[in-house]
Amino acid sequence: MYKIYMLLLAALILLSGCAKTENQNKDENNSVQSIEETVSLENEDKTSSSIEDVESMENTDANSLNNEDDYAQIVFEGHDIEGNTVSSTIFSESKLTMVNVWATYCNPCLSEMPGLGELAAEYDSEEFQIIGIVSDVQEGASQEMMDLAEDLIEQTGADYTHLLLNEELYYALLTDVSAVPTTFFINENGVILDGVIGAMDKSAWEEKINALLEE
Repeated sequence: MYKIYMLLLAALILLSGCAKTENQNKDENNSVQSIEETVSLENEDKTSSSIEDVESMENTDANSLNNEDDYAQIVFEGHDIEGNTVSSTIFSESKLTMVNVWATYCNPCLSEMPGLGELAAEYDSEEFQIIGIVSDVQEGASQEMMDLAEDLIEQTGADYTHLLLNEELYYALLTDVSAVPTTFFINENGVILDGVIGAMDKSAWEEKINALLEE
């Protein structure tokens, strides 16, 4: 029960950090949704970082997401938005998997999802696949939240597997996530090869994907 409570608390802080004021909405296309890096009952300050700030921190933050040197294997079991059971064995189905962490209220997340949907359809699934993680919709969420997530997936054409947040998934991948969207690239052995904080357009993602596939 304590672990579940802490997971719920962490998820709430993860989500609340990405909330915007009306003034922030005016420049939403140039912003990255920020979330608290540390889970704490006493620290619920909400911050936001510009894309320029994220780029200046790229070397530090991306390296902190890159576990290649540690060869830390990602292991989890959960459910997708359609109710199907999905485990970390899904990584073995493709040479490279792109895991995109997004939220229903995150405009930069939603703006890049049409391009991600196109990329998912253009590559051979044995070479490359995309998985989304809906960070603000947990397993057992209300039907209203489920419907919202499903509608956004349909509207953006992000026709690939989307996982709902649960405890295993949170501890496997999200504990070091500092903003949404955050994207991981994982090989067929379940090892993180690279991480990107912030949204990118389709051509930039395609360039990165091809480079990783060639390595």
